[in-house]
Amino acid sequence: MSRYRILFLGDVVGRPGREAVSRHLPELMAEFDPTFVIVNGENSAAGLGITPDIADGLFKEGVDAITLGNHAYNKREIYPYLASGRAIVRPANLPQQAPGRGHCVIERGGVSLAVVNLCGRVFLDGYDDPFALIDDLLPSFGTDHVFIDFHAEATSEKVAFAHHVDGRATAVVGTHTHVATADERVLPLGTAYITDVGMCGPMPSVIGFDIDGILYRFRTSLPTRFEVAEKPGVISGVVIDVDSQSAKSLSIKRVNRT
Repeated sequence: MSRYRILFLGDVVGRPGREAVSRHLPELMAEFDPTFVIVNGENSAAGLGITPDIADGLFKEGVDAITLGNHAYNKREIYPYLASGRAIVRPANLPQQAPGRGHCVIERGGVSLAVVNLCGRVFLDGYDDPFALIDDLLPSFGTDHVFIDFHAEATSEKVAFAHHVDGRATAVVGTHTHVATADERVLPLGTAYITDVGMCGPMPSVIGFDIDGILYRFRTSLPTRFEVAEKPGVISGVVIDVDSQSAKSLSIKRVNRT
């Protein structure tokens, strides 16, 4: 084939996000016929972390790979699963002793796609330099087709990282803030980019969580438990078309479902 397609869905938040994926993924797959489906699942278990059962459920829905982020280890039962060889990746710029791996390779239709998870360092602690690490990693994948979920807080860090790998990665998609940005584009050397894909989670809410609890925290500065909002879930994602020969992206388009 001369081109292939990646469907990526942003951070799945709690049960409403999982139900939204289950409800909408079949229609998205029918409409876009993606070669690969990748989902960020780091908030899928009650808003913080992921469990083996939830990961298995996403794979059964047709997901090819799961990326995580700064909440990768919130559920201890996921530790052995991360080392099981399944296509689930935690941030690569964690210490080597951390359970799991930071990249995997998925294959279909004659295309081998490396899926990489990295965390930014601005406003997030405990991560090695993602810029230096990706320079070391890229030659090791055995494929020029590289999809990077860059899980970061600062927009400037996300944009800078994308330019750092422009022409060396097929796509860099930003996750973590749960708020979709409108800057999707293909960079000059062929890397598809968006600062944040947004979330698959409940609306109305504050980034997927109950509004009253968040307001209480902001108005009082007192600690409070954040609960996933009990509202219907929405879907936010992107569809990326890629030239299968050059591994360069041809287009990137936002996808939303309510």
